[in-house]
Amino acid sequence: MSNKTRFCEILEANIESILFIVKHPRMELSGIITDFLKLSKENVLLVCLAVLVAVHLMTSLVRNWSVRTLPGPFPWPIIGNAAQIGRYPHIYFTRMAQHYGDVFQIKLGNRPVVVLNGDAIRQALVQKGVDFAGRPDFASFRFVSCGRSMAFGSYSEWWKVHRRVAHATVRKFTTGNPDTKNAIENHVVSEVKELISLFMHETRTHGYFQPHRYLVVSMANITSALCFGKRYSYDDAEFQQVVGRNDKFTMTVGAGSIVDVMPWLQYFPNPMKTLFDQFKELNAEFYEFILTKVVEHRKTKEPSVVRDMTDALIMSLDRGMTGPSGVLLDEKYVPPTIGDIFGASQDTTSSAMQWIILLLVRYPDVQKRLQEEVDKVVGRNRLPSIQDQPHLPYLMAFIYEMMRFTSFIPVTIPHSTTTNTSINGYPIPKGTVVFINQWSLNHDPKKWDQPEIFNPLRFLDEDGELNKDKTGNVLIYSMGKRRCIGEELSKIQLFLFTTLLTHQCHFTVEKQPTMDCMYGLTLKPNPFKVAVTLRD
Repeated sequence: MSNKTRFCEILEANIESILFIVKHPRMELSGIITDFLKLSKENVLLVCLAVLVAVHLMTSLVRNWSVRTLPGPFPWPIIGNAAQIGRYPHIYFTRMAQHYGDVFQIKLGNRPVVVLNGDAIRQALVQKGVDFAGRPDFASFRFVSCGRSMAFGSYSEWWKVHRRVAHATVRKFTTGNPDTKNAIENHVVSEVKELISLFMHETRTHGYFQPHRYLVVSMANITSALCFGKRYSYDDAEFQQVVGRNDKFTMTVGAGSIVDVMPWLQYFPNPMKTLFDQFKELNAEFYEFILTKVVEHRKTKEPSVVRDMTDALIMSLDRGMTGPSGVLLDEKYVPPTIGDIFGASQDTTSSAMQWIILLLVRYPDVQKRLQEEVDKVVGRNRLPSIQDQPHLPYLMAFIYEMMRFTSFIPVTIPHSTTTNTSINGYPIPKGTVVFINQWSLNHDPKKWDQPEIFNPLRFLDEDGELNKDKTGNVLIYSMGKRRCIGEELSKIQLFLFTTLLTHQCHFTVEKQPTMDCMYGLTLKPNPFKVAVTLRD
């Protein structure tokens, strides 16, 4: 009989005694010792070895028992939980959080993904901001801006310098120089006038029409004016092609694409490979468009004159920007930075404006109250301006409720952990993919009374003023290290668009639209039709 077989037999025969020794090392064990003395020398050695193995196993078990294991739904082989997520991942995640808690784990393919909901989001992104500031090594991210994107880039010393430069540039056109802040207002007013003219033409020609395309181009034109100093005709073929790429782009990156978590799909013909190939082509074309604009700016730029954000970035980066650790950011980062600002700004704001118009027609009493407030503050002899904002609390409450209720950025771009960390007592290894379910926080019944109901009044206090504590609980632009640098710019545009449109127009529908939507990096409402009339 082999030693291996003998060892197994002795271990099995003496398992209760061995476990007793391990569990009660300080108790009187004379009876067990007497039994051991009856064994041969060889068997005593084998039993001692068995005890050591048992001690090792018990220690491992105790160690594992002391660390909480991440809960989550059962993953299927090969695909994991991909098929269970469905069309609306944020709804699935919220439902799973009700069952497993704010922190749980799913699998996409064979890749584990931690999903954060509710209060766990702030704990991770603010209290442990650096730990959760990474980006996954997704294949799709490497094709955004030739791998130099700030929004999709890994957390590093380069990234920190990149973000600082990009944020400073955006701030110059929002909270910085009054002249540049006025430029935003001038661009918005000019664009809204053009938009209203198109709305009126469509209403006269067709009666009810879909506003989606006009809102997308309108928002893209404002961003283009800020980034490149020019706007485009609504019929411009090149510009239509550029802004038309967004839907396909966001379908690929929203909460991680299938190819990102099952990379083997890109190596043989299948629908996901086709979508991924299209994604690569779209990124290459978009980057070429941005690069062309940067080259044109370098040719026409005058020293010390800042015409737009591209000029500002050229001034900062062409001479190099050095970080505290000696990291140098140079002219190669001008196109990807402009690409991030242009792409993100026009997509998020156009999605938000689609929801705003949908809510105006879905809740006509809200539309009427907005019009009455704007008329009372602004009157009919001038246009609203950014200076009117403090005096329009109901309109601001409407915008915040739109953001909370629709949560039009339901899940952020995927994060990853930069080190071994933990959340709510659960260990999370370095490099783990993390999804941030913003929808769950905006629809948490512990924070919001009847969160499923659209009610702007929830953001007003007893005096009818905007409740800043409640507005601070709305999560759209993320938080912590990856908080959106365009948040202030987006809010300025949404305020001006909403104020100008409600002041000038009245929106009606033939058939009330539903809240059904299309999921991507942003939530967009399904196409709906409106008619627009000018207010007296």
